[in-house]
Amino acid sequence: MSEPVSPSSSVSRARFGRGRLLRVAGAFGVLLAVACYMAVQYLSGGGGPPRCVAHAGDEPDGGGPTYEMTPEQAANAATISAVGTRRGLPERAVTIALATALQESALRNLDHGDRDSLGLFQQRPSKGWGTAAQIQDPVYSAGEFYDHLVKVPGYSRLPLTEAAQRVQRSGFPQAYAKHEPDAALLAAALTGRSAASLTCSTPTGITPGRPEKVRAALTRDFGTEVAAADTAHEVSVPVSAAGGTAGGERGASVAGDASEAGETGEAGGSDGTGGTDTSGGTGRSAAGGTASQRGWELAHWAVAQSWELRIDEVAYAGRVWRAGQAHRGWQRVEGTGGGRTDGPDSGAEVVRITTAR
Repeated sequence: MSEPVSPSSSVSRARFGRGRLLRVAGAFGVLLAVACYMAVQYLSGGGGPPRCVAHAGDEPDGGGPTYEMTPEQAANAATISAVGTRRGLPERAVTIALATALQESALRNLDHGDRDSLGLFQQRPSKGWGTAAQIQDPVYSAGEFYDHLVKVPGYSRLPLTEAAQRVQRSGFPQAYAKHEPDAALLAAALTGRSAASLTCSTPTGITPGRPEKVRAALTRDFGTEVAAADTAHEVSVPVSAAGGTAGGERGASVAGDASEAGETGEAGGSDGTGGTDTSGGTGRSAAGGTASQRGWELAHWAVAQSWELRIDEVAYAGRVWRAGQAHRGWQRVEGTGGGRTDGPDSGAEVVRITTAR
């Protein structure tokens, strides 16, 4: 014969049942909210958290290799590339630098590391790479890497892992090689050799951008030879084939650049391919390619910096990237001047960068 159930037990079971029901309902509500958010992101082209993708060719779904990264990683990669081309270095140098940063920091500007290692390349103040504050400046740290790289005789003809190791003196010298395919893909896009091959997504509703910050960042990465002009919400960057400086700004790397160029014939060439060396051969100067390559370098830089600088749209050469439609890649703009000016300089190529409003 079963014992009678006390009133207190019945109340406890009822409360337990109601609590469980509330927990299940709450969990279902959270799942429903997440599903709604993802649906809105999909329909609006957001596709979830912000991300950047470099791909082979000018179609994002072309089926070739891709490399996906966060906006922070993309911005750092673009700065590393810009510092290299500003110095007139070949695409191969950019590839080596990117592969090194991928291994050392995963393209993140770290404030920690082994012993006193810091920054994108995990350089150490105690080893003479600069102060901690300098090393954590991506422009400075990339410049230091290139300054050391160009002192390595014939670096563009060396296996990537050997060239990187001669600069880094790592305890794991073979680790750089695994990043070469991704670094080569990134370098092709960021030096402009591969057109319309980098896209980034940003969430809707971001805070407004400021054109003067875009101009300042362009000068920071490319130098004063980039003559950008801005209006209330747009920055126009005239494009020329010249990408690097002739001397002064390159500082300690001038002699090394000249030596390397003399050994490998990296003067630019008449075929207009720019830096085509991604296999260890004699890459021409990434900064000495055609105006089109320079234009795509600037356009991809703007896309890579879109999250940090609140950039909403980039237009060049009859193509346009829009933050809210990043899943569509670079869209063709039919029946317009694309990246051409409309004023007295009509016919001159420009990259147009529009900030978020």
